[in-house]
Amino acid sequence: MAGELDLAEQLLHRAVDDEAAAKALLPVKSVTNVIVGQHAQQGVEKAIKAVLAARGVEFPFIHDIAGLTSLCKNAGIPTPEELRGADQLTPYAGALRYGEEDLDLVDRDTALRWVTVAVKWARDIVEQAAEQQQPPKQPTEQDPPQPSPSSS
Repeated sequence: MAGELDLAEQLLHRAVDDEAAAKALLPVKSVTNVIVGQHAQQGVEKAIKAVLAARGVEFPFIHDIAGLTSLCKNAGIPTPEELRGADQLTPYAGALRYGEEDLDLVDRDTALRWVTVAVKWARDIVEQAAEQQQPPKQPTEQDPPQPSPSSS
């Protein structure tokens, strides 16, 4: 699981970066919707992949948000209700690479809301996985002795 947790943490870090970029670019009117949408899409995608990695679920290297959320569902990982509709961001994954016109599929505020929800959700799950992986704390000399259960 260490390798999966490392991957989950890396993906989460990148998702946080994409969230920050989308947030910073959101109010800049000269920045097209494609740029904001791509950062939001990438953040949601990487957040979902971080969750899958943290839970030990293999995933393909795809940009399809609906496909990734289906993997979560099939693995018994509930996705936040607030992410409903986030698959509308998927076309932004290829828009820059393939020269599409400025896509206006999702308003910028909604795109930012989705990536923020996805990052928070992923952070919670990755942190939980990290806590579960840590060995139990060994008592030290500074720790007070724990009372043993009495059988009165």
